[in-house]
Amino acid sequence: MLRTITVGIDGSPESRAAAEWAAREAQLRDLPLKIVHVWQPVPEPMAQDPLLGAETQQHWTERIPREAAEGIGRRHRGVEVVREQLSGYPGDALAEAAKSAELLVLGSRGLGGLGGFLIGSIGLSVVAHAERPVVLVRARETATDEHEPDPFGTPSAATPFRPVVLGLDVEHPDETLLAFAFDAAERRATSLRVVHGWNPPPYYAYGTPANPALHEALALSEAEALTGVLRPWRKKHPDVEVVEESRYGSAAVHVVDASHEASLVVVGRRIRRSPFGTHIGHVTHAVLHHATVPVAVVPHD
Repeated sequence: MLRTITVGIDGSPESRAAAEWAAREAQLRDLPLKIVHVWQPVPEPMAQDPLLGAETQQHWTERIPREAAEGIGRRHRGVEVVREQLSGYPGDALAEAAKSAELLVLGSRGLGGLGGFLIGSIGLSVVAHAERPVVLVRARETATDEHEPDPFGTPSAATPFRPVVLGLDVEHPDETLLAFAFDAAERRATSLRVVHGWNPPPYYAYGTPANPALHEALALSEAEALTGVLRPWRKKHPDVEVVEESRYGSAAVHVVDASHEASLVVVGRRIRRSPFGTHIGHVTHAVLHHATVPVAVVPHD
């Protein structure tokens, strides 16, 4: 089956920003763009209300996807755009739609440090259960945000891309996550900044601050581990400049800090088969809330 870049829309500013990002990604990957809208039927008594009945449903299910597709077609020449209308609980429907997609793109309100799409149950459900990469795009994201400013400091979409940032756990590196990040950097012709945060094992914790030699030895060991993980990937992608950063402290804090100078942040999520709860991981959860650029969550075993 031909994979697509799939974007979920609902007419909101954040979903429009997500659709624009998805169109640009479709161009980078030379894939079709699928615009998906999910209509969640209302209970029968409410359906009798003129504000919630057939005319409203027709507006949401026909007009918004149609206008979104027409607008993207005008602004992104050469991108094949298709539409799909789904019915049901949006979290389930979007996670199901992701199965036939190269990646799924969703919008995020980005209302400050704790605000945003993922606070809602739908976003959490999709990210936690989709088995394909999911990208979250904030409402004010534009093409110029992904690029370096021009020589005069003016935002521009014609300049080189900012780096791609990868948050990596060297104890459990996954090939799916690494492949996604290297591919994203290669397609953007930019560097890959790999950020690894580490803390000493519990039995070292009390001795490290008072023992600089021990701290230095641990730091060197972690840096060497990161280099070892990345060595075969450097050979696979010789055109990608790789910047390694192994830092003491919270991985989430370091990745969020790096996001301020990135075009895209890539983090992982371990797939868990339990149908209950939202299993995202504390680092990925923090990055989704606080990163300032689009975040790709790559599920892996």
